[in-house]
Amino acid sequence: MTLDEHLHPTLGEAADSAVHEQPISRAKPKSSEMTPGPGFMIRTDFPRLPTELVEGFREFETADVSDVLNRLYAMNGAIRNQVNDKELLGVACTVKLYPGDNLMIHKTLDIAKPGDIVVVDCSGAMSNAVLGDLVSNKAVHRGIAGFVIDGLIRDLDGIIECGMPVYARGVTPFGPLHRGPGEINTPICCGGVVVNPGDIIKADSTGIAVIPRDFAAVILARLQDNRDRMASYVAAVKKGDFSNDWVDDQLRENGCVICN
Repeated sequence: MTLDEHLHPTLGEAADSAVHEQPISRAKPKSSEMTPGPGFMIRTDFPRLPTELVEGFREFETADVSDVLNRLYAMNGAIRNQVNDKELLGVACTVKLYPGDNLMIHKTLDIAKPGDIVVVDCSGAMSNAVLGDLVSNKAVHRGIAGFVIDGLIRDLDGIIECGMPVYARGVTPFGPLHRGPGEINTPICCGGVVVNPGDIIKADSTGIAVIPRDFAAVILARLQDNRDRMASYVAAVKKGDFSNDWVDDQLRENGCVICN
């Protein structure tokens, strides 16, 4: 109660009446409300690939994985490990954020399973951090393997101290809001690549590759088939035993004009 209302008890009643009678043009717009469904929903789980299939990718570098995926499933190179040199391998627990808000990342701590990699789509927003040291420490205790974020983080020293691998675009002191909306375990876009919950994430010093879960077994078999051949080729190149004739063959096939 305001001082005027205390001195004049009927003033508050008059004010309430005025609020109820205000024109519709002054009412809160419906567009300011959040609605359930697309844009504000959570899937608590998803089908998971066998652990041995996921682990099969550990021996391969992201560049090799990207090649077998026809160079279309590697994330933008601006997303780098900001914390340490730890590699990541695991299945994606996906998060879609409203830019500058991280409520759904907090909820992901209750959703992600041990060994999951939390992959975050915040539309590449470069204003607010969406992850800091507190969530990172909590994630360590929940067994989360790491984060891949198409955006910014903060509290870098604290994240380094807890050892959580975090791939992101950069660091800022500006913190997030915690209001929503957002989604968990729905298809997202991170670093220019569509990521579905359960896809395999392979990240190292070269970059981040996304292996679609439906093709994981086929991709792994191709990598294993290429392994010995590529090892022999690399060893020969290191000894200087190679030919560049294939380049001229390709140029001729493409109709390139070569002048003296």
